[in-house]
Amino acid sequence: MTFTLVPDHSIRVAIDRGGTFTDVYASWPDSARPDGPRKETITKLLSQDPSNYPDAPTEGIRRILETVTGRTVPRGEPLPVEKIDTVRLSTTVATNALLERRGTDHALLITKGFKDLLEIGNQARPRIFDLHIKKPSTLYGDVVEVDERVTLVGYTSDPEHEANAIKWSETGVERPYGGEGMHKGFGGEGMEVRKGLSGEAVHIMKQIDEAAVKADLQALYEKGYRSIAVVLAHSFTFPDHELTVGRLAQEVGFEHISLSSQLLPMIRMVPRGVSTTADAYLTPVLGAYLDGFYAGFKGGRKGGLNVEFMGSDGGLVNLDNFTGLNSILSGPAGGVVGYALTSWDEKERAPIVGFDVGGTSTDVSRFDGRYEIIYETTTAGISIQSPQLDINTVAAGGGSCLTFRNGMFHAGPESAGAHPGPACYRKGGPLALTDANLMLGRLVPKIFPQCFGPNENEPIDPSASLKAFTALQTRIETETGNKMSLDAMIYGFVKIANETMARPIRTLTEARGFATSKHILASFGGAGGQHACEIAESLGITRVLIHRYSSILSAYGLALADRVYEVQEPSSSLYNSSTTSSLHSRLDDLQSRVSTELQRQGFKAEQVQVERLLHMRFNGSDTSLMIPQPEGADFAEAFRVAYKQEFGFLLESDIVIDDIKVKGVGKSASSAGASVFEELKSLETNTVDNTLFTSSGGKVSSTQEVYVCPPGQTYGERVDIPVFQLEKLDTGDVVVGPALIIDATQTIFINATWNAVVTSRHLLVSR
Repeated sequence: MTFTLVPDHSIRVAIDRGGTFTDVYASWPDSARPDGPRKETITKLLSQDPSNYPDAPTEGIRRILETVTGRTVPRGEPLPVEKIDTVRLSTTVATNALLERRGTDHALLITKGFKDLLEIGNQARPRIFDLHIKKPSTLYGDVVEVDERVTLVGYTSDPEHEANAIKWSETGVERPYGGEGMHKGFGGEGMEVRKGLSGEAVHIMKQIDEAAVKADLQALYEKGYRSIAVVLAHSFTFPDHELTVGRLAQEVGFEHISLSSQLLPMIRMVPRGVSTTADAYLTPVLGAYLDGFYAGFKGGRKGGLNVEFMGSDGGLVNLDNFTGLNSILSGPAGGVVGYALTSWDEKERAPIVGFDVGGTSTDVSRFDGRYEIIYETTTAGISIQSPQLDINTVAAGGGSCLTFRNGMFHAGPESAGAHPGPACYRKGGPLALTDANLMLGRLVPKIFPQCFGPNENEPIDPSASLKAFTALQTRIETETGNKMSLDAMIYGFVKIANETMARPIRTLTEARGFATSKHILASFGGAGGQHACEIAESLGITRVLIHRYSSILSAYGLALADRVYEVQEPSSSLYNSSTTSSLHSRLDDLQSRVSTELQRQGFKAEQVQVERLLHMRFNGSDTSLMIPQPEGADFAEAFRVAYKQEFGFLLESDIVIDDIKVKGVGKSASSAGASVFEELKSLETNTVDNTLFTSSGGKVSSTQEVYVCPPGQTYGERVDIPVFQLEKLDTGDVVVGPALIIDATQTIFINATWNAVVTSRHLLVSR
């Protein structure tokens, strides 16, 4: 097959594989204007459609190649790669494997005496009043104890803590001074002491027995294990024994080896250990999926296809750095990047709440000029210690099943998914939130993606939704004896879903001391447009931003994202005048390593930006905060400000540095352009006449009967409202609600008392 319409290595593709839909955004150079803006196209397809294609992202790229080149690309054949510049991919494969417990069988190797440590865990009781506590099962299978032991015996020389200090000489370590007899037997015959990465003295009490460990590894291999997790005490500062186990495991033939010292060189053995077992559980699954993905292209992994992956912290990583551990939030992270780069205004600095309503869940996050990163999260009962964007997820989305149980309406947490999908998807699926919006008139069947039916070319089926809702209405009347109109019943389900979606927004704002009403709601995701106005009403928010690509904003965010590389090392020093020089020297070394690596990956020096961070806590506390280096203030002052905001008080104690970290960013060449608020300053507006129709020169495409409930009312009524096609609206047009604004991938419901201003890249909906 010969391609002639676009240059080689010119098509950039960004793909977000969600639970229900896979979204694809692509751009390529305009041959008529080589120096002008790139051409763009988007597409949506079901994430699971086994009767038509085995892998949605590969099928999405096939369709993009056909669209851009104008040539047929047959299904079932490896795709050509010569026209593709980059593919950026986010995936929920690892997340789903963790939620559904479909990871890889693996074994845990841990220091002797700690066999049950990870099963005991940290004794957290999230449901403290439950009479029957059911703990999540551990991810690993067998446990092997490694007969090795090291311990930490003191600080390096520190004038502030001379009683506990150790003096390092050129030949090794000297006895502690200022505290005779403090370490009985310290430095005695047969006792080896080394300086750990954190600066602490490491006392090697028991050297590792390589022969015994190799025999244990061989036994695990013969039992069928091909993945292991290695978690040894104090390996965050003394990784030598873990590295030895890793080398022996390679010799035996293990295909995947997760070493806690290499994944997470951080203090606290339990979260470090659980995270390492999660990596051993998920990374092989992710690797198998990626093998299948690459197999869909000519040459496979060696075919020259340049693929970048979205990490949980909102940065892109290459294949070598993409693991199960940093892919837990790969999918929603792209959406956070998308709305942050397209909605934030540096002059106005109004905080933004991201509201991403997908098919399976709703993801909520907050952006206030910088990404909010957390370093320990719990997913499916597993506490994972890894940098992640602070995203709250609730099981309420377009595919959330609508049920009536125990006299109450429920929206979720069960989901119809992509297969079979909601009742209207023509696969015999259950009632879902999408069916409710369809019945209320908030979806237009002829505009909704027509990818259903045996030939993938039919629209959604309203009759299937109506039949199922009518049966449910009859059942409710029979069980309760109360009569309720069909519209009131359906809208009741929508209100339940709206409240479920609003709850995590209050958690991110009000519960943390921020006024919810002062935020802008950035709505996106396939179902976000149908709920945005009513969600904003319940929260007191008066401005909603909806990007033109809001239904595929996670994929668009991938196209705008930057490459990220970071290095972290442990520390044990206090933060004071005598240690700042050495800390900054270590930060300089890490910064040099990060910059060198990003330049090796192809970024010029001027494209690389670095951020220096310290993981800080009060001495005697186990709660650490990661503090970026502030401008015009020292780390200690910034730590106290952040601690006071987070917890409401300060401790009178020294500050300890647990870890030092440098995060490097290779800046992407893509740009989201000027902010919408900057554009509005010079935008001339024109209120569109809702009574005119296309036949008479107006911009209203049609009308549709929609169930409208104005703000402050409990129930509404059906009203004929105008339907606008987004591509036929001009920049500066103002649409007065109630109205529907639609395009090929999204439907936006503008409620009564709301107006929508059309800008070059957004709709600004306000009241």
